Amino acid sequence: MLIFDFTDFPILQTERLLLRQINKDDADEMFALRSNPEIMKYIPREMPKTIDDAIKHIEFMQGLLESSECINWAICLKEDNKLIGNIGYFRMQPENHRAEIGYMLDTGFHGKGIMQEALTEIIKYGFETMKLHSIEAVTDPENYASWKLLEKNGFIREGHFKEDCFWQGKYLDSFVYSLLNK
Repeated sequence: MLIFDFTDFPILQTERLLLRQINKDDADEMFALRSNPEIMKYIPREMPKTIDDAIKHIEFMQGLLESSECINWAICLKEDNKLIGNIGYFRMQPENHRAEIGYMLDTGFHGKGIMQEALTEIIKYGFETMKLHSIEAVTDPENYASWKLLEKNGFIREGHFKEDCFWQGKYLDSFVYSLLNK
């Protein structure tokens, strides 16, 4: 079984990006991201109503990080250090050497290869540092951009679960993807 320890938070860099720990100073940007209906359209989670809700979310994620149940990076442009998105692993299964990846990005940065750049680095970290054997991703079948990104990065669609998620009075479908460390 794997043992995850994120005591020393890993700061990662790519050509254009700094991937760093999310903190309370990111509350305004996190609120803007998670309260944007376009960004949250395919994510069945409550949207924050106030900055305090965003701070509570950051604190909740910090608690999961401290217990090594989740790791989530702020996606920032190197020259700015301002949170424009986030990416990370959650629903970790150390006994199966598996974790689920999730991500979101401010709409003003869509179509610029930023998520591709972040995803490549986080996959590398997952396989090389965390020693994962497989990475799972779950996406809404209507979120074409997300599942195309996953497929471009070698993820294989393993399933289409019909009405497996009940959200706001409706049953939603899910695509489940997996990437093996081969």
